[in-house]
Amino acid sequence: MPPARRARSTHSLPAILEAAVAILDESGEEALTFRSLAARLGGGVGSVYWYVSGKDELLDRATDLVMGELVVQADRIATGPNPIANLRALGLALFEAMTARRWLAAYLMRSVDMQPNSMRVYEHFGQQVQRLDLTSRQRFHAVSAIVSYVVGVGSEMSQGPTGVPDDERAAMMAEYVAAWRAFDPAEYPFIHEVADEFEHHQDTEQFLAGLDLLLAGVRLQHESAG
Repeated sequence: MPPARRARSTHSLPAILEAAVAILDESGEEALTFRSLAARLGGGVGSVYWYVSGKDELLDRATDLVMGELVVQADRIATGPNPIANLRALGLALFEAMTARRWLAAYLMRSVDMQPNSMRVYEHFGQQVQRLDLTSRQRFHAVSAIVSYVVGVGSEMSQGPTGVPDDERAAMMAEYVAAWRAFDPAEYPFIHEVADEFEHHQDTEQFLAGLDLLLAGVRLQHESAG
């Protein structure tokens, strides 16, 4: 008797990945199972296994799909005349993608093979730095610092109060800052100085302030070379 042949899925890989992203956006990584995905698609679990070997591959491919949307933005940003401004816009676009999708940070750029779009975004950062008068080492350090900052802060802030209703965020921040103000002001003068700033800060504004500090250093290196 010839071996049984696996029935070919009636779904497409793009449809599977779009459904996976929808589940991740709605309910997070824990809700994404092959069973929940098959139920959303209207088929059996085997229809998903036809295209992806397991959940790790599914998550990497879903991440790459989202990063493909960012590549479209990056392609447009890269045409700008000012490379420093372009780096700022690229950093903000990546940050906003991470804070809009709380699950994204955990899987971003973890697989070169499964996430070619992540590498395209990284390349966009590098090509902007190549337009500056820097050495190869300076360019490598600049892109490493910028991308590490964006991904690190984006990952942290995606798990915080970003995106919650304003009244809920205000209550959360007030409670947190109350604990700051309980510290002895003589021993913690800086904590008391910035408590009001922290309570009312906006995450995107704070993120951009840090990114601007990094970019100021890159600009200074470029200008000093000239």
